[in-house]
Amino acid sequence: MRAAAGFTGRANSTLTCGDPGLPIPGALTVIEGFAREHGIKPTAHVVNGSVHEQAIAASGWRVDLDHPGGAESQVMTGPLEKFADGVAENRDLPGWWELTAGSEVSSAQRHVLGSGGNVCFASIIENDTVIAAVRGAVVEDLLHVARLAVRPSHRRQGLARRLMGELAGWGLEQGATTCVLQVAEHNEPAIRLYEELGCTEHHRYRYWIPAVS
Repeated sequence: MRAAAGFTGRANSTLTCGDPGLPIPGALTVIEGFAREHGIKPTAHVVNGSVHEQAIAASGWRVDLDHPGGAESQVMTGPLEKFADGVAENRDLPGWWELTAGSEVSSAQRHVLGSGGNVCFASIIENDTVIAAVRGAVVEDLLHVARLAVRPSHRRQGLARRLMGELAGWGLEQGATTCVLQVAEHNEPAIRLYEELGCTEHHRYRYWIPAVS
């Protein structure tokens, strides 16, 4: 169960993997209580086709079609060695946060993006301005990739591919072998990029909320 002042869906939802220790309707009631306590929307992070999905639907919850990132996301994975090119430098710069988290950076955003023992804030800078950025975090042998962003004025110049290559190189240095990332199903340009880098779909997930709030 996760709460972070509303910043990102994953950090403000309950992951519904494994046995909750009580019937699904009761578990969903606990989720609603947790959400009220933390001032967030009650949300379940549900893997498509999982054993719990049908029971969650039968309990009066629905897919959150209004979720800002889209109703459904793919989780993709791929071997780092296939696209590693260079090594990213860790740069925790104000411009990085402006591009990826907004000009007003909250403590929750700092916590979600900065927590963990092995994190890299990679960026490309032009004329003292961050024009592309990405966050990576290594956990065991996995490099978790998130917040890849390129300024609209600099898109279609290969910057996203360059950052991914440098981040993969950093991940290899940290002992990772595989990347994992999430991408909205409607973000076709990003999906094509990740497929070109050798990533394939592992599974999909959706956010579920009470049908009546």
